[in-house]
Amino acid sequence: MSHSAKQAPLDFVASFDDPAAVARYAEGPPRFVPGFEALHRMTGILLAEGTPPDAQVLVLGAGGGLELRALVEAQPRWTFVGVDPSREMLLQAERTLGPLMDRVTLIQGYIDDAPAGPFDAATCLLTLHFLDAVEREATVCAIHRRLRAAAPFVAAHGSFPQDERPRWLDRYEAYALASGVDREQARKARAAVEASLPALDPQQDADILLDGGFRDVALFYAAFTWRGWIARA
Repeated sequence: MSHSAKQAPLDFVASFDDPAAVARYAEGPPRFVPGFEALHRMTGILLAEGTPPDAQVLVLGAGGGLELRALVEAQPRWTFVGVDPSREMLLQAERTLGPLMDRVTLIQGYIDDAPAGPFDAATCLLTLHFLDAVEREATVCAIHRRLRAAAPFVAAHGSFPQDERPRWLDRYEAYALASGVDREQARKARAAVEASLPALDPQQDADILLDGGFRDVALFYAAFTWRGWIARA
């Protein structure tokens, strides 16, 4: 759950540079994101549609390494380039991947620091919600430029009706509590999202993918405050 542009909210940025917080990172997403492991499995299935068996895949927001590990294990011939601005999160990714690192190149930086490609597929999971609409579209455009024609792109992040923001944030907190998160931690997480996360309506997010050059944009994942899309370059 890392950030990809310099405009990411500072409180979230700080948490990704805190070694103690990063060491606990793997505990967080499954407790806050319904179907977290299933999201990774679905992402692998969607990326494999029409992708060559020796595909090179761009993973933006790769820090922590959880989705990288799932994809590396699912596709033994794919290679990956993972990009993330947080050094601590990339170190955590190395620990998470262990011997699987032989098929992964990690780059500290933002999308503009990624190789030009062209890549056969790309992902951006639990990341774009840190960016405002302008930065989000710029990032999507930069991903699109790095993909082969018709290459699949999977994006998933916080996205929910903004005219009912308090109700959905209550549900976000309630899910965390039901998943075993400490009450105070869940409350603080909700407050941080409410104050700092520039989440958009799902239709706005889909439109950003279209405006960024993607086609065949389709929703494949919807779980409380989270949405995921598959699209083609």
